[in-house]
Amino acid sequence: MVTGEALPEPPFVRDADGSFVLDAERLAGRFGWSAEELRALMRRGLVTSQVERGEGEDAGRWRLSALCGNRRWQAVVLADGTVVEELLDFVPPQGRRGRA
Repeated sequence: MVTGEALPEPPFVRDADGSFVLDAERLAGRFGWSAEELRALMRRGLVTSQVERGEGEDAGRWRLSALCGNRRWQAVVLADGTVVEELLDFVPPQGRRGRA
């Protein structure tokens, strides 16, 4: 093993209904928070999430998104939960769009 080489993360798991299950520790790390901080924000209703199923060329892929304030994490995953692409970006606040 090469020193400093990161091991690949396991894929996201799915529950019995086929829904993706996001580990709080893993998701919180994407935002630079602890799992406790993420859970506190969730309890306050400040974190929203969305799952979109790909169609056409993207069939067999899903986009998982989590939004808190102006930060959005997204991952494109395959049916087995393997991450194909991952992104953390900043989005404009909802209340400020269209203001002059």
